[in-house]
Amino acid sequence: MPLNVGGDCHSAGMENPTTTPGSDDPAPFDDGVLDGGTTPAGGRAADAVVWLPRLVGEAESALALLTAGQVAEVRMLARAGQLAETEAAGSPANVRAHNMALRSIAAEIGGVLRSPDRTVQRRIGEAREIVEFYPAALSAWEHGFITRAHVTVIVDVGRVVPVDRRPEFEREAIDRSLNDTPNRVRAGLELYAEKLTEQSFTERHQDAARQRAVRLVPGRDGMCEVIATVPTVIGDGILDRLTRMAHAVQDADVAHEGMTPSVGTAGTDRRTADQIRADLFADLILAESPALDPTVHGDGAGALRAIRAQVQVTVSALTLLGDNENPADLVGRSPIDAGTARYLAGETSSWTRLLTNPVDGTTIAIDRYRPSLEQRRHLRARDLHCRFPGCRQAAIRCELDHTVDHALGGPTALTNLAHLCQRHHSMKQLTPWRVEQHAGGVLEWTSPTGRVYREDAPPHP
Repeated sequence: MPLNVGGDCHSAGMENPTTTPGSDDPAPFDDGVLDGGTTPAGGRAADAVVWLPRLVGEAESALALLTAGQVAEVRMLARAGQLAETEAAGSPANVRAHNMALRSIAAEIGGVLRSPDRTVQRRIGEAREIVEFYPAALSAWEHGFITRAHVTVIVDVGRVVPVDRRPEFEREAIDRSLNDTPNRVRAGLELYAEKLTEQSFTERHQDAARQRAVRLVPGRDGMCEVIATVPTVIGDGILDRLTRMAHAVQDADVAHEGMTPSVGTAGTDRRTADQIRADLFADLILAESPALDPTVHGDGAGALRAIRAQVQVTVSALTLLGDNENPADLVGRSPIDAGTARYLAGETSSWTRLLTNPVDGTTIAIDRYRPSLEQRRHLRARDLHCRFPGCRQAAIRCELDHTVDHALGGPTALTNLAHLCQRHHSMKQLTPWRVEQHAGGVLEWTSPTGRVYREDAPPHP
């Protein structure tokens, strides 16, 4: 289980591809046909390249229309909540009167929206929270600087921030949201919010941990869902171990058939990775070991039992020393409490010390507690996760990629290496997406249509 410890010092004339409403002309993609006889899947590649910029333009237009409608709906719902409050003002039983007025208004609007009144009432509350506490975020969303998903993250994370400090939190949240995806923004924003809260993350985690439980939700066709509410680091470790074991099962099965796992040809086991994980989960709970272990040879124990979970945590040196209770970052997931981070640091056999920029939190240098592959440790500390825009797959579950292919003369150097998950590594190799690496680990991705997406090295908490 690697543990990162951060120090404090330290073509012109194109026609619109859509048809006019009410027009008798067929749409370009009617029946899957592109330009009167070429399908996107099996037709001419040149046609697909010509059409892609149009589709991207349509996506932008659709997003603008969707945003305008969503913002208008939020403002309408907020006014509905304010109307209910106005109608109840002055009533001797103000709380009950407000609730009845809100129910009535929600039912009326629900009839128009074809939505249950309870759902509308809940959405009214959410809309008022956005309009009244996060007006700048609403404006940024309205003008296309951020998305609805960004606003959802801001509101959700901001609930732990005292009301008088929310404007400060809102400004920082918008700034972080301008150039990154919502899932990337959330983790760092949660850590920032912790600095503004009155109750520490450790205290809130202790309260939340008392609600841990296991429950069964019956499903259909003889299936069910087994749900365990546990600390995030435990859940992440469970999934990691199950995933590693599932991959070991798949690799052993392919090898048993006399093939190389990298060829990608399945052996006799036709189960998907998800199915293998589910089977392993049940076996480990009910029998303490997998019922079928293809890694077993002879009378000895198989390799599955030796697989242990790995989690990647970044924690500041001051927190590790007990000088503060700031949360640590469980990379790819969410913050964890300081006590858990300190426990993990005491139990792990391998950790890396980082020297970080005190202004932006980026990694300047590292040293090692135990000898290891220096480049891998540095890059894992620098990247934290997959470096394709928007991806949060932790670096420990990614592959190191030569930005300029080694076969084309690209050096095996820190300035030409970056972590990519299997999905985005394959996409870089097999699609027109291209990437360049600049100083400081900055990656610039260029899409097939020529759009450039900048991917900065992630800051540390």
